[in-house]
Amino acid sequence: MTMKTPFNRPFVVGPEFKYLADAISRGHSAGDGYYTRQCADLLMAQSGAKSVLLTTSCTSALEMSALLLDIQPGDEVIMPSYTFVSTANAFVLRGARPVFVDIREDTLNLDERLLEDAMTEKTRAIVPVHYGGVSCEMDTILEIANRHGVAVVEDAAQGVNATYKGQWLGTMGHIGAWSFHETKNIICGEGGALVVNDPQYLERAEIIREKGTNRSRFLRGQVDKYTWVDVGGSFLMSDLLAAFLYGQVEHMEAITSRRQKIWNRYHEALQPLAESGAVQLPVVPDGCVTNCHMYAIRVSDERTRSQMIDSLKQRGILAVFHYVPLHRSPMAESQGWSNVDLPITEREAARVLRLPLFPELSESDQDEVLGALSDSVGCDLVA
Repeated sequence: MTMKTPFNRPFVVGPEFKYLADAISRGHSAGDGYYTRQCADLLMAQSGAKSVLLTTSCTSALEMSALLLDIQPGDEVIMPSYTFVSTANAFVLRGARPVFVDIREDTLNLDERLLEDAMTEKTRAIVPVHYGGVSCEMDTILEIANRHGVAVVEDAAQGVNATYKGQWLGTMGHIGAWSFHETKNIICGEGGALVVNDPQYLERAEIIREKGTNRSRFLRGQVDKYTWVDVGGSFLMSDLLAAFLYGQVEHMEAITSRRQKIWNRYHEALQPLAESGAVQLPVVPDGCVTNCHMYAIRVSDERTRSQMIDSLKQRGILAVFHYVPLHRSPMAESQGWSNVDLPITEREAARVLRLPLFPELSESDQDEVLGALSDSVGCDLVA
């Protein structure tokens, strides 16, 4: 069934196709070409990151982080269960055990107050996931990690151009990971970036990204030939994708501004539903600036959510739920990782309802979404 108002629609700013044509004319469409370097440099300038390595996906960046940390079988990595499967898979592929902790009621981010109790002598890393472009409580997380001598890998897949106390998400931990998937704010279809904030990992990150070779040093003229020196994979983003991405990154503020306008309009219009107790609106704590990646309300229970999704779908509007908690997955059950008590995760995961939000969403489309929500709960809304 084709939706009149989809949940997401990829957005083209303007110069992407010109840059694609230019990349082709330059005769280099593989990784680490002209646009790869231009785009990485621009992202570093905008974010303040020490090093940005464009990758095939955020999943690839997370897998690289597990290799960089030399994660071994039996190691433990702390993360929320309320996240995408890549957060866990990156470390499970190295033989690690994901240690799931509960989330906060307000932001649905990892609850930093539970970290100390989750840590053991096997803990190697903490993976905070910045849900919906709203930051985790990074000061506390970093203090705990530093005190225990474990690494912090920020899963900032949804966090490009969002900040915590003035710092971009993904630039505060030892390593960060961004996504440029078509469902994110800044896109190139499929793509990501490894953000290397701790200099000790940089040279090896380049090697791992280049199939385990020292080719990056060769291209800089630091060695006269390159060869296999470590484990690695094919993690380089194509220069064609980097060219498309460069056009998006150039106009990042305009894209964010448009999303912010839509986000704010939802937030204002839905106040009556929140005051009536029909829904709970998203929370952005002090010190956090969201990139307005999504607008997610919470309803009373899973049954009500299903009814609202069906009601909107009948009017051609696609609203969706989000993650099934990982500890309730068949994989977790088969590995013995499901025997954890995460009451907030289970309760809130059943209540989340994400509304359509993309730069080309018109005010009339948004009014239809709001009208459908109003009808579904019997409460008048004024956009």
